[in-house]
Amino acid sequence: MTDWDTEHAYETVTVQRRGGVARILLNRPDALNAWNTQLGADLLAAVKVTALDPEVRAVLLAGAGRGFSSGADLKAGFELEPVGGKPDFRTTLVERYHPIITGIREMPKPVVAAVHGPAVGIGCSLALCADLILAAESAYFLLAFVNIGLVPDGGSSLFLPARIGFTRAIEMAMLGERVEARQAFEWGLVNRVVADDELEGAANELADRLASGPTASYAGSKRQLNRWVYSGMQDQLALEAEIQQEMARSDDVVEGITAFVEKRPARFEGR
Repeated sequence: MTDWDTEHAYETVTVQRRGGVARILLNRPDALNAWNTQLGADLLAAVKVTALDPEVRAVLLAGAGRGFSSGADLKAGFELEPVGGKPDFRTTLVERYHPIITGIREMPKPVVAAVHGPAVGIGCSLALCADLILAAESAYFLLAFVNIGLVPDGGSSLFLPARIGFTRAIEMAMLGERVEARQAFEWGLVNRVVADDELEGAANELADRLASGPTASYAGSKRQLNRWVYSGMQDQLALEAEIQQEMARSDDVVEGITAFVEKRPARFEGR
């Protein structure tokens, strides 16, 4: 599409406008939009500026290139705790990721995620925190945390069971297997599935519809459903950060990340 105007071009995220719609585009296509420190900072800035813009009536989340987001950039390394030298997942989650998630959920505007290719780990969490999810046939959703010895974070332990129930949520969390677009639709994880070449047009059409609709009504509905379904969001995010930091101190996480980087099966010992 050529009718988007760029309003904010951060290093790894671009905010574009067309009428009353703002598109937040994850823009690290060479890394499948994997989250590093810069992307986390840029995305938080994009969410804040979009939420505060009174001219924005609907928001579209999308990924540039071959996929929505492949999750955390494990090859980029992690910030370490001041004492002990273990990965400091808690600080990253609390200071950068949680404000993004809560900013989207509490934004008084409808948010649509347009997902193609992988939505993995924190990338999956980002899609799940949107109000509506459109998936291309190539899309798949994967809670890959368990594959490196971690637990779901970014709110996914809250959003998944709300969308698809405990049985399927625990399967995704414990087995760490892909859920393809059609299966995601059958489970109720996404709202619609379209052909890949139709995703952008369908997402734009839906966002335009929302932007031209009764946005105060949408905001009120979102507040109601947030109160009923996600009233425990802050406590759950805090729990995720606490348990994730416990995992950071385990040998299994060191092995899981090392195996991923070395492209070999992990040898977990349960400690």
